[in-house]
Amino acid sequence: MRRFFGKLYVQVLVGVFAGAALGFFVPHIGSDFKPLGDVFIKLIKMVFAPIIFATVVLGIARMENMKELGRVGVRALIYFEILSTFALALGLVVVNVVGPGKGMNIDPTQLDTKAIAGYTAAGAKSDGFIDFLMHLVPTSVVDALARNDILQILVFATMFGVALSHIGPRAKPVVDFLDSFTHGVFSVVGMIMRLAPLAAFGAMAFTVGKYGLGSVVSLGKLMGTMYITCFLFVAIVLGIIARMSGFSLWKFLKYIKDELFTVLGTSSSESVVPQLMRKLEHAGVSKPVVGLVVPAGLTFNPDGQCIYYTMAAIFIAQATNTPLTMTDQLVVLGVLLLTSKGSAGVTGSGFITLAATLASMGKIPVAGMVLLLGVDRFMSEARAITNTIGNAVGTIAIARWVGAVDRDRLTQVLDGKSDPENLDELYEGDDDEANNVKPIRVELGGARIAA
Repeated sequence: MRRFFGKLYVQVLVGVFAGAALGFFVPHIGSDFKPLGDVFIKLIKMVFAPIIFATVVLGIARMENMKELGRVGVRALIYFEILSTFALALGLVVVNVVGPGKGMNIDPTQLDTKAIAGYTAAGAKSDGFIDFLMHLVPTSVVDALARNDILQILVFATMFGVALSHIGPRAKPVVDFLDSFTHGVFSVVGMIMRLAPLAAFGAMAFTVGKYGLGSVVSLGKLMGTMYITCFLFVAIVLGIIARMSGFSLWKFLKYIKDELFTVLGTSSSESVVPQLMRKLEHAGVSKPVVGLVVPAGLTFNPDGQCIYYTMAAIFIAQATNTPLTMTDQLVVLGVLLLTSKGSAGVTGSGFITLAATLASMGKIPVAGMVLLLGVDRFMSEARAITNTIGNAVGTIAIARWVGAVDRDRLTQVLDGKSDPENLDELYEGDDDEANNVKPIRVELGGARIAA
């Protein structure tokens, strides 16, 4: 029993149920526990930027052939675009078939939009494609790191990694320093993860305490449709990709169960990125590929967010009796292909992106987003979990595509033969030997990479 309750995912699950119970039975107290979840997210964000920067730089600097960097990057972008487009289309099809908003007959002019004023104001700041490209270049490196701007950090880290690779042996002191720095930061992540059960408790107590289960029941059809669609996407689409990549999706989900339950409690896919990267490396995926694909996937491959966007947009149109032709719906899909790429893994980003999309179209009333406010937090859990699974499976698939995964090692780990029970073995330690991980050498095209 002690060993069972000593597992992180069990503790997180207990925290989720305890928080939901507190929020349901004593809502005025449960809503006061929000700081527990907020502090945990802030702690993760504290180490998020350094880990992304260091891992991307290390991954690129250790590549012996810069052509492989371009090959990995191009294939990753192709994969991201295909999967996110498919997720958008799937959400569009399901919401039209089920019609969760039909019959609600809501008059958008009678809705109180004060509750969504902050989201619509933030969404109004989103501009066109040129502004998106301009935003990729940071004003300064310090500013990008301070604001945890994923895209800007990726741009500078990629350039810095290429520069280190170009100067060769002279870059070794910097590479060694970043390697030691990364191990140190991962040890900090191990400490933070021990607080995950408390974070899950606080976040769930606040959600149920503030919004109650009544809001879930009133919009249960939309919420149920969202969860079922995400489940089908994971089970069928990602299941097929996993099989094509040579591993079992079910075994992989068991391997990352701690991270999934943490995402369930915190409603943030960003909260598990550092430890997810560590586990993928431990499973035999090349460190350079993990360092490049996982951070990029957080922004460019938000599968759960994409499902939510099209479902929420069409739901609002249905609920407010806004007529949409097939052309209008394809325009929604096209706009979301661009706006969805700017979403991060933090709770609330999906709501802001949706507001920006509706505002830019001018067809679907933005005021209708008030209808989603009560259940958005509950649906954000489905989005975050789908994002996390999609990003992890995508990383292995891309690594398999470019020949940068040790398949024997992956099979061994997913079979449970070398999956450490103790978190310290994954998140702490100064070298691979301390983690009981043998150095992995894989072929990435014509280049040999040690990870």
